[in-house]
Amino acid sequence: MTRRPFLRVALAACLAAASFASHAHDWPSKKVITLVVPLAAGGSTDSTARLLADKLGKELGQQVIVENRVGAGGNIGAAYVAKSAPDGYTLLMATSTIATNVTLYKNMGFDLRKDLVPVSQVAMIPNVLTVNNTMPARTLQEFVEYVRQKKGPVTYGSAGNGTASHLSGALFNSMAHGEMLHVPYKGGAPANADLMGGQIQVVFSPMVEVLPFIDSGKLRALGVTTKNRSARLPNLPAVTEVLPGFDVTLWNGVFAPAGTPPAVVDKLAATIQKLTQDPALRKNLADQGSTPVASTPAEFRKVLDQEIDKWGKLVKLSGARVE
Repeated sequence: MTRRPFLRVALAACLAAASFASHAHDWPSKKVITLVVPLAAGGSTDSTARLLADKLGKELGQQVIVENRVGAGGNIGAAYVAKSAPDGYTLLMATSTIATNVTLYKNMGFDLRKDLVPVSQVAMIPNVLTVNNTMPARTLQEFVEYVRQKKGPVTYGSAGNGTASHLSGALFNSMAHGEMLHVPYKGGAPANADLMGGQIQVVFSPMVEVLPFIDSGKLRALGVTTKNRSARLPNLPAVTEVLPGFDVTLWNGVFAPAGTPPAVVDKLAATIQKLTQDPALRKNLADQGSTPVASTPAEFRKVLDQEIDKWGKLVKLSGARVE
C-alpha cells in the first residue's frame, strides 16, 4: 500500500472512531428508545421489561417504551431487533428462551451469536412446581413418590413445546424416573387455567405468573427449580433438595443489534448495573419472585454461551423440535 492510500485508510478509521465516540457521548439524545419484548404482555419477561424501562428512561433522560412483538417462541421479536439499526435506540429484552431456541429451531431467522450483542442480564427467575388442589401429594417428596408409583402418566402442562416449563418437566421426569405426559399449550395462562380446572395435574411456571394463585390458595406450590430457595417463598424447598443436581433457572437480559458502538453498549450496561442496585427496583423484582442481577457485556456473553449448551442438552432430552 502506498503512503497516500494508507493515510486515507488511517484517516477514515480515525473519523469512524471519532464518530462512534461522539455517538456514544450524545446517546440517547436523538429519539425514543424502544425495548422490544418478544413475548406476550403480562408474562414475567414483559413485567420485568416494564419495570426496567421506567427506571431506565428516568436515568438516561430519554423515554423508553416497551413494544411486544410476539411469535415463533420469541424469534420474531429478536429477529426484528437483530435487523434494526445498530444505534442504541432499538433494544431487546430477552429471556433464557433465546438460548433454548438455538437448538430447538432449525432456523431462528437470525444468528444469536453474530447478530445480537449481549448487554447485561437483569434478573433471575425461578419456575415453580405447582399442582392443583386435588393432587394427593402435599410435599415435594410425596410428589416424587407419586410420580414414580402412579399407574398411568401424570400430566404436566407447559407454555408450549421447548419452553422452560416443558424442559423443566422433562428434566424432572427424567431425574425422578417417573411417567409424566407432556401437554403443550399456547402460553402459560391457558395451562394454568386448565391446571386449576383439573384437566392437567402439574405445571412448572415462572413464579411471577403463578404467585397470585399460590397466595390465594387456588394452586399448591411444591418446589422451585433453582439451586437455592426463593426469598419470596422461603418455606418452599428447591427441587434439588429431593432430586440432587436439578437446576432450571430462567433469566432476563438486554441485547442490542450487532454493530452497536461499544461505548453505547458499555454505557447501557453500566446504567443497568446501577439500576439493579436501586432499592425500589429490587423490591419490585423481589415481590414478583425475581432476583436482580447485572453483568458486563463480556460476562453476559460468557453466560450466554454456557446457557446455549445447557438448554441445548435439555431440548435434546425432551425430544422437542420446531421447524
